[in-house]
Amino acid sequence: MSAPVSHLRQPLVLGNPAYAQITNDVLKPMESWPSKLWWGTFAVTASWLAIGLGAIAWQQYEGIGTWGLNKTIGWGFDITNFVFWVGIGHAGTLISAILFLFRQKWRTSINRSAEAMTLFAVICAALFPLIHMGRPWFGALWFIPAPNLRGPLWINFRSPLIWDFFAISTYFTISAVFWYVGLIPDLATVRDRAKHPIRKAIYGALSLGWSGANKHWVHYETVYMLLAGLSTPLVLSVHTIVSTDFATSVIPGWHTTIFPPYFVAGAIFSGFAMVLTLLLIARKVMHIEHLITIKHLENMCLIITATGMMVGLAYMTEFFIAWYSGSNYEGFCFVNRAFGPMGWSYWIMFSCNVISPQVFWFKKARTNVVVIFIMSIVVNIGMWFERFVIIVTSLHRDYLPSAWAMYSPTWVEFTTLLGTFGLFFTAFLVFTRVLPAIAIAEVKSIKKFAQPHAHPAHGHDEAAGGVPGLAHAPAAPEKGV
Repeated sequence: MSAPVSHLRQPLVLGNPAYAQITNDVLKPMESWPSKLWWGTFAVTASWLAIGLGAIAWQQYEGIGTWGLNKTIGWGFDITNFVFWVGIGHAGTLISAILFLFRQKWRTSINRSAEAMTLFAVICAALFPLIHMGRPWFGALWFIPAPNLRGPLWINFRSPLIWDFFAISTYFTISAVFWYVGLIPDLATVRDRAKHPIRKAIYGALSLGWSGANKHWVHYETVYMLLAGLSTPLVLSVHTIVSTDFATSVIPGWHTTIFPPYFVAGAIFSGFAMVLTLLLIARKVMHIEHLITIKHLENMCLIITATGMMVGLAYMTEFFIAWYSGSNYEGFCFVNRAFGPMGWSYWIMFSCNVISPQVFWFKKARTNVVVIFIMSIVVNIGMWFERFVIIVTSLHRDYLPSAWAMYSPTWVEFTTLLGTFGLFFTAFLVFTRVLPAIAIAEVKSIKKFAQPHAHPAHGHDEAAGGVPGLAHAPAAPEKGV
């Protein structure tokens, strides 16, 4: 006996649209002229990017002295922003790979945008170590472990900078391949619908001859599964390596074994918040509320709540260990973080990351779009300040009081940070115009009902993205969807 409708789980696709309708809804932004809202947003983000590029050019011309660094604080905004952007990039791979392996169907409407976000965030992160070199056109050569004109000199494999290079390049490569493989069926749909010959040729080349044959699907699913399994350890390893940049030092507040799980939880925490920020705007502008539903948003809020509690536990554990260790230096570091001259940054971090996510314990908050949007921004503000607190407040007062110093970022550092946000959002806006922002084939697989009787023109033709061969009779409601 089937359960009453009220006890069934909420469907992940609302309104039971036809397969052709799902295709039309997803591809409409690609096949129509951009709206005034898109152009206005693009103008703003592109101007941010231009300002950031100008700041980087000025810094390259004048040198690192344009930053507010000093003898005591050799890491400031640059490494803070680097760790922040690496963390943002973690949600994409988590949604795509780990949730795929655990057969979480709700990932299907959000994984494509999250994967694209990962690539853009990693590009933003990679800029800061390059800028920090001062002359990256020389320094970047030292990353390459190959014989060259330097003679017997090789790269320093003990350098944390090299760890970051290999971690980020591996993560970016695997994430890009995973993202592209998932795009292939949808690129074929765009190819079949394209009217302009150049557009058809471009998408035809990108779709690699995909025809939707059974053999293609078998190979596709095998490759996708292998890449998901390969990507999963990267979610844990990449930010673990970033955390060891700090944990292998002897600076009070950094030399601790809690950093790897602490950084990974924080990365997922901030990454999901950024996914929410982007998708809440995209679902409204693209009119795809029936594909990215409140259920999707609620599930992401629950993950934010869980990882936020992990981060809060890490904060309290740090204070406990500082007291329990009996080290005067370690104890002073954490007292200084909370009550020193830069204590304001600690309490911003604590309020945004520990206190504010508790609102998601209430279902009304988890299902209110305005509350979710505000909280996603608040969480990302808090996570940026977390990296600032870890880096700057641990350095500005270390072992010798005679070396204590304050840190004041300059306009170059602020505008460079603004430029990376410009790069991130501009790239995402362009992405929504040239590629499907939602995985069409995957969304069709989680419809609540099978397609009813329909003429091929109403949804079963390949050009419209239909799925031939499905049963014509309506299927029973699925509890798992």
